[in-house]
Amino acid sequence: MNVKGTVIDTQNYYVCQRCTACCKWPGDVRVEADEIPLIAEYLNLSEQEFIDTFTRLRSNRKGLSIIEKSNHECIMLENGGCRIHAVKPEQCKGFPNSWNFPGWQKTCDAKAIPREEAKAQGLLEED
Repeated sequence: MNVKGTVIDTQNYYVCQRCTACCKWPGDVRVEADEIPLIAEYLNLSEQEFIDTFTRLRSNRKGLSIIEKSNHECIMLENGGCRIHAVKPEQCKGFPNSWNFPGWQKTCDAKAIPREEAKAQGLLEED
C-alpha cells in the first residue's frame, strides 16, 4: 500500500511509541472485510453492530472506514490510547513504515532503527 505523498525510508524501520499522532490525522482509516469480525469480537459486538456504530462508507465509496470524532481523531482513540490496539486495522499497523503522510516526522514519535538491526531483533521480516 503506497499512498500519494508517501516517502518510505528504505534504511530505517520505525517503532511505534504510541504517541497517537497518526490517530489524530484527518482521513480514511480503512477497515477491510477480514478485519471486521476480529474487531467486532474484541469489542464484544456483532459484526453488524460494529459496522453500524463505528464505520462509514469510505470517501472513495470502495469500502468502509472507521468513523472519526468531530476534531478528526479516530473514534477508537480513548484515554490517550487505541481502544482496539490489539486488533487494529492493517492500515494502522503499517504507519509509518508502509505508508505515511507529508510531514509525519514532525508529529510522530516513532523511533528509527536501522533495518538490519530491526530484522535481527525480529521486528521486521526478512526481505
